[in-house]
Amino acid sequence: MFSVNEKIVYPGHGVAIISQTLEKNVAGYKVRFFELAFLNKDMTILVPVASLDSTGIRRLSSVKSIDDVFIMLSQPTTKDVHELTASNWNKRNKEYQCKLRTGSLQEIGRVYRDLKFISTQKELSFGEKNLLHQTEALLAQEISIVKQVNEDKAVEQLRSFFTMHKNNVIMHTKQSVATLA
Repeated sequence: MFSVNEKIVYPGHGVAIISQTLEKNVAGYKVRFFELAFLNKDMTILVPVASLDSTGIRRLSSVKSIDDVFIMLSQPTTKDVHELTASNWNKRNKEYQCKLRTGSLQEIGRVYRDLKFISTQKELSFGEKNLLHQTEALLAQEISIVKQVNEDKAVEQLRSFFTMHKNNVIMHTKQSVATLA
């Protein structure tokens, strides 16, 4: 169970702190809520304690989980260029949104890696750019808290895995993983 003042991850929105617990009368029943205050947004929400699992709320990742994401980012995508750059953005976007809703750090990292790869093959569409920015922000926010670095440093760490090669191909460097651990 979570406790007041604990930092948690709310899928698709990022890190929030449980600011308080409340009881409210809903349809004649007393329902207990956590009030979540997001760290990087001027937003608070109430989440019924009984539905925490279904919302996908989770604890912050461990340092090892962050390092595992760095390792995954250092490896090339397993999808081929045509599959990722095909014109069916709507289908890919649905798949990506499902991955974001899981709240899984690994899944968010995979979406980020795919979009960074696509950006080396073609100009990203407006939707792709927004999704890339969203995934980078979600990853950087959690990395900065867990690794105790500022968010700019976390973004720098994420981007360090993707450098442009003269043939417009992403070069993933294993050296980056060692320097970030």
